[in-house]
Amino acid sequence: MNTLINAKVPNFKVEAYHNEAFKTITQNDLMGKWSILFFYPADFTFVCPTELGDMADKYTEFQKMGVEVYSVSTDTHFTHKAWHDASDTIKKIKYPMLADPTGSLTRSFGVHIEEAGLAYRGTFLIDPEGRIKLAEVNDNGIGRNADELLRKVKAAQFIAKNPAEVCPAKWQPGEKTLKPGLNLVGKI
Repeated sequence: MNTLINAKVPNFKVEAYHNEAFKTITQNDLMGKWSILFFYPADFTFVCPTELGDMADKYTEFQKMGVEVYSVSTDTHFTHKAWHDASDTIKKIKYPMLADPTGSLTRSFGVHIEEAGLAYRGTFLIDPEGRIKLAEVNDNGIGRNADELLRKVKAAQFIAKNPAEVCPAKWQPGEKTLKPGLNLVGKI
């Protein structure tokens, strides 16, 4: 199994539902800013709306940090619109909902379930240069937490600005970081 950490985002071109319109999104839309690709199995399901609603509730915070969120499933952009129109939870979504009915994007990120044509719950943080800095994949019965993702994005952004430091477990902005070196070995 190969890791995607620090790999460049692959080329892609998909349709999306965003702000009452259909639009095309490519890898170029991710460049120059922090981005999250938030893969989920399917529209009109059970755990998925709880996660997408949680992300919608935190979207303003992500935006303030210069982060764009993109949800991705193997549904079509038409299905995304129908779900948006039908669900009060999904109506809250202001971020683009990417459609990957061919599974090409889910396969590129290693989250495609071939026998089902769906995606695992994959979360990928991409830096402004298009490099993947966080890659997490959950089994589909395990929902994610936008608050924890916010914390990890803050840590990734801190490290990008302070490459000589690292963030310990549960680190929050303003808390002490670590400076790796010989003097620190065995002292934690």
